[in-house]
Amino acid sequence: MTDTDPTVVGPIDFIIVEFPAGESNFNGEMIDELGELMDANTIRLIDAIILVKDAAGVVEALELSEVDADGPLAELESELRDFLGEDDLGNLSAAMDPGTVAGVLVYENVWAGPFAAAARRAGGTLVADGRIHTQDLAAAIDAERELENLGA
Repeated sequence: MTDTDPTVVGPIDFIIVEFPAGESNFNGEMIDELGELMDANTIRLIDAIILVKDAAGVVEALELSEVDADGPLAELESELRDFLGEDDLGNLSAAMDPGTVAGVLVYENVWAGPFAAAARRAGGTLVADGRIHTQDLAAAIDAERELENLGA
């Protein structure tokens, strides 16, 4: 991020996408969607790693190239920074269930940078932020549809 204008930087987020062991697929549609977000300059990928948590809770961190040596993940890895440290990986893996595999993405919300800079220039200060997770949104939509189907 050293090439980034610090006055127009967007907030940085992370996500952890967990899969049951043996069912992870970090290629295909997920990588295509990630590429589109990057190409549209919506996000800037800062770091990404694969975490494997065995049944006993022991965690192994894998670089993208270890999972996909000649594919699109290895290409992504060449542009990433080593943003996540050992303590971060321990904290992130605590969210995982034993016997799972997870992809961790750390990204800048590039789209928000110009707005945040304008807010600061106007004298504004961010006092809170939050997120409604996609699973919660999907559950709410499903519940609303169920009510509609019941005639409520």
